Amino acid sequence: MTVLPAGFSRIESEIAGNWSPSLSPDGRHMAYVSDRGGSPAVWVQPVGSELAFRVDTGPEPVSAVRWSSGGGWLACQIAPGGAPRQEIWLVRPDGSDLHRVAGFGADTADNMRWLPGRPVLALTENLTSAVLIDVTTGDRTVVAEGPLLSLLDVDPAGRSALLRYGPRGARSIVLRDVATGAEKPVTRGERAVFSPGGGCVYALSQDGEFPVLLRITGDAVEVLASGGEVEDFTITADGRTAAVVWNVRGGESEVALIGLDHDGDRAPHPVTPLPGLVVGELTWSFDGSVLGFTAEGPGQPHGVWVCESGQIRAVSAEPAAAGAVRPRLLSFPAHDGLTLTGWLFAPAGPGPHPAVVWLHGGPEAQERPGHGPLFQSLVDRGIAVFAANVRGSSGFGRSFVDADNVALRYGAIEDVRTCADHLRSTGIAGRIGVMGRSYGGYLTLAALTWHPDLFDVGVDICGMSDFATFYQHTEPWIAAAAVSKYGHPDHDADLLRDLSPIHRIDRLRAPLLVVHGENDSNVPVIEATRVVEALAARDHPHRYLLFPGEGHELLHRTARATFLRETLAWLETHLCGLGHTRE
Repeated sequence: MTVLPAGFSRIESEIAGNWSPSLSPDGRHMAYVSDRGGSPAVWVQPVGSELAFRVDTGPEPVSAVRWSSGGGWLACQIAPGGAPRQEIWLVRPDGSDLHRVAGFGADTADNMRWLPGRPVLALTENLTSAVLIDVTTGDRTVVAEGPLLSLLDVDPAGRSALLRYGPRGARSIVLRDVATGAEKPVTRGERAVFSPGGGCVYALSQDGEFPVLLRITGDAVEVLASGGEVEDFTITADGRTAAVVWNVRGGESEVALIGLDHDGDRAPHPVTPLPGLVVGELTWSFDGSVLGFTAEGPGQPHGVWVCESGQIRAVSAEPAAAGAVRPRLLSFPAHDGLTLTGWLFAPAGPGPHPAVVWLHGGPEAQERPGHGPLFQSLVDRGIAVFAANVRGSSGFGRSFVDADNVALRYGAIEDVRTCADHLRSTGIAGRIGVMGRSYGGYLTLAALTWHPDLFDVGVDICGMSDFATFYQHTEPWIAAAAVSKYGHPDHDADLLRDLSPIHRIDRLRAPLLVVHGENDSNVPVIEATRVVEALAARDHPHRYLLFPGEGHELLHRTARATFLRETLAWLETHLCGLGHTRE
């Protein structure tokens, strides 16, 4: 095992990224999270100026920031030790009066939202408590309690709340009467907000095959945005305009503004030209004059941007690296006829190339043509990367997301084999490796042990090796939310045992690099140590990189740079024939 000191690296750290944009009420300043200092922290910058200053929130990494509609506070979501547990802290934009308001002790707090025009912060603790915090008085109100619950919004009068219930992939939004506790179904989905006056609800509905944006007034339902995958939306505080982002062409973004006045222009007005292929985190200034968002692309890390009076300009963003490879979208049938897609990053010249199949986490995530320093670095070394979207991925409709649930997991494992076979049969790949993180790490281990003769090398990044120990050691709210995707640890115990790679580890033939954060409480480190111990007992070629001070994600830039260096060396050795090969 190689234990890497936190922050250790002998090579240049990767380019900084910027995310979680949040505008001041008048749109003149932007707060955002950046890791330009080495660890994610809050920065504030005037729009139109290159001057930026860091807001001191302490040593722990920050995952998100929200500027209050009154302008007096920044709400900061902080991840102690880089782990999934989150705390919510308040700080003045000038860095004064820092104090914690949620996430005390073993509690976790997330899903924070300022209620427009009010000094009230809405959040959720432990996926069981919907909480309002009046930041003026310090009063704390529990709006609702229950399993797998999240607070989405509260109407201006404080009479009704929008709540989301349910596990992953099966969540429903309800309207709750705060006084009586009576609840009324709204739609299946993830996001919903009240209109400024509280007279209607805007919801991203997942009742159909593809998400649509609805306006719900009493029993009347109006579709405001549809066509393909409507991914996200945000409404101005005056309720007159919606900004909507679509997921199109296998993972690229389109953004448009839609007027919400009943007697006004309702046609979408595209926001163009977008500064990156993938756009997200839409946010309005409170006065509705400025739209903020993030954008990224191949060789172009997350940057924060604004759109004002039809003009798009960067607040803090790096240009795309010169010579970055732009991927192309591949599409082909799975073993059962289901269409699979993925993004191919290929070196110049004809194949076959040494190649790796990359598997994203989730599984309800999606591989998109965004920033990938690992992919670009591999292509520079002559290694092709196929970033796959196997069944279970988002972006392709509800049926595709649900196509790997519980006992259907075997189909996702077979999809990995199909991807490798396609790369070889089309002349793209010769020797092939497989790698992924989180659920993608699990799928990597599964592919290596179900299809041991197919791959020449593997890299497992914080993947699950045994569903039994995963359910036993992960955070309780993570376990409860995962049942709909993976199965129940008791009722489906036999299935989960059969699907756990640790029970087939003796079949593994490829050299394996195992990477994990020591503080990971999402996929606990026991998932890595059991694999490493089993491989060591067999004297199987492997390496273990353990990162102290990191959790489920490597949040420090120096840790990511070390991971990049070590992973490149591992793949060059075992995939490109620069070292010993598998036995």
